[in-house]
Amino acid sequence: MMIEEISCFEALPLLSLNHVSLLVRSVWTSVRFYEDILGFCLIKRPSSFDFHGAWLFNYGIGIHLLEKESIDEYDTVNEPRPINPKDNHISFQCTDVGLVKSRLEDMGIRYATAVVEEGGIQVDQVFFHDPDGYMIEICNCDNLPVVPIPSCSCNPNYRNYKKMAANDYGVKEAVMVDLRMNMMNFSF
Repeated sequence: MMIEEISCFEALPLLSLNHVSLLVRSVWTSVRFYEDILGFCLIKRPSSFDFHGAWLFNYGIGIHLLEKESIDEYDTVNEPRPINPKDNHISFQCTDVGLVKSRLEDMGIRYATAVVEEGGIQVDQVFFHDPDGYMIEICNCDNLPVVPIPSCSCNPNYRNYKKMAANDYGVKEAVMVDLRMNMMNFSF
């Protein structure tokens, strides 16, 4: 299917992130980590599953752990995985980045920090790994406002241009109309 064809459809009727599923070497080691470090609670999972795993929940999302003994090229016991903020990660908001760093130090958890600045607003980030090498980010990202890009599909007007592209114009022409409309509506 070509991209032009896909862009003609409305977005799926999503509500929110439900859960993240992770393959882990030891379900119980990971359960302890997500309970003790991140404050998740173990919850009941369907008894019809015929594989070892655990479900945790907090902050409006779930984490599903699925046991698989060999999951990574890194041996986290002998060679810690490099902490790379540009790697795949799960991010959580926090109220106090300084307290997060202090508690991680108390627990002997290795971490890296980064700072993002935009328009005088600063976001502090702390990155570390769970027992299986999955990257966790803790940040005060809510300091940054969520500013939709005008041509984003979240913009109701963009959906109209997508329909125009499907019916009357090509995709490039619809994007150009979108850009022109946004330029006319832009105020200084």
